[in-house]
Amino acid sequence: MNKTEYLFQPIKIGNKVSENRIAINAMECCDADNEGNPGEKTYRRYSKHFEGGSGVVVLEAITVGYESRSRKMQLSIMPRNEKALAKFVKEMKSINPKTIFLFQLTHSGEISHPDFSKRVTVKPLPGFGGELLSEETLEKIMDDFVTSAKIAHAVGADGIDMKLCHGYLGSQILRPYNDRKWKFGGSWENRTRFAYTIYERLQKEINDPNFLIGSKISVWEGFPGGCGSAGPDSALMDISESLDLVKNLEARGADYILVSAGCPSITLALSQPDKKIPDDVYLHFTFQKAVKSVLKPETVVIGSAYSVLNNGNNNLQAVKKEEASIRFWGNKNIKDGVTDMIAIGRQSLADSSMAAKMKENREAEINWCTACDQCIELLIRQKNVGCCTYDKEYVEALRKIRREEGLLKAKRT
Repeated sequence: MNKTEYLFQPIKIGNKVSENRIAINAMECCDADNEGNPGEKTYRRYSKHFEGGSGVVVLEAITVGYESRSRKMQLSIMPRNEKALAKFVKEMKSINPKTIFLFQLTHSGEISHPDFSKRVTVKPLPGFGGELLSEETLEKIMDDFVTSAKIAHAVGADGIDMKLCHGYLGSQILRPYNDRKWKFGGSWENRTRFAYTIYERLQKEINDPNFLIGSKISVWEGFPGGCGSAGPDSALMDISESLDLVKNLEARGADYILVSAGCPSITLALSQPDKKIPDDVYLHFTFQKAVKSVLKPETVVIGSAYSVLNNGNNNLQAVKKEEASIRFWGNKNIKDGVTDMIAIGRQSLADSSMAAKMKENREAEINWCTACDQCIELLIRQKNVGCCTYDKEYVEALRKIRREEGLLKAKRT
């Protein structure tokens, strides 16, 4: 490691210090038990994350209410889960107490799966929809977010990520598409009421300066009426609301903003650039810089979408291979003030120890993500998720699913 390498310089987040500038993104893996508690595979996966040397680990989307969720075996953070989560955090912290552990709190709203939960909506989106949320019900969900944040604090998490991205309820409310005439729709003041009220309550009700609060946001979702669009039916990009959002989250105590884009159920390749069109990673860089430019220096910006870069073995054109990697762009973007940290998602499934191996100049030993997105296929199928390139268990699991599906299709025909 070069002593001046930006990726491995410490950084202060709120009153805590991350040992380096690499974070592990929230990656849903559908391996909780029937009560939403961490299962055996959850323990195994996060143990590797805590051994792997990243400065920050974000716990995958953990639902504040089991009634409406997108994954059947999704982690849950309700009073019934408190004891199990305390045990989980204690074990992870025993592996590496210096790693900052954040819980990503979520509610799925209209991308809740109707086969096993209730799909609810702020305004029916074509192809989704669900039962229309009342103001009373949404205020109860706000209570659930606050309760869950208190549980995260009580069980020893270092902070929370209030999820405002990727098509989950937080972003559904923020969209210009939400022009419904109700307390939480129409005007920007109304559409931000959900997020701002929860932030304000967390500052008062938890009131711990050492407990980190932040949000992952989709600066631009990439479809008409989505976050970052010019109006409820406009496909034009206008990120002024997204920038106003992060400034006001900062004013209400946000220690960090995790910058993303897209909505995986609609614009998957935007939210996580794929190997066919990796160039969308440059859009992410642009959004990271835009967010950083409106925030105070002490508010940490974490940029995502870096996995597609791997060791430069990607389809980016008009750049040298050695200038197309995670290491190159991570260091460059931190040096140039584009972002303060980088986050890896799919790469963390391929190899949780990327940070440690990079620091020790053992890059030849890293299992680099190929952006094949077969892990996403497992997620869509509601199966346990892992790397289908390097982990034999998940390679075989996907093969078995496909074989069985092929046999079923053959019988039907």
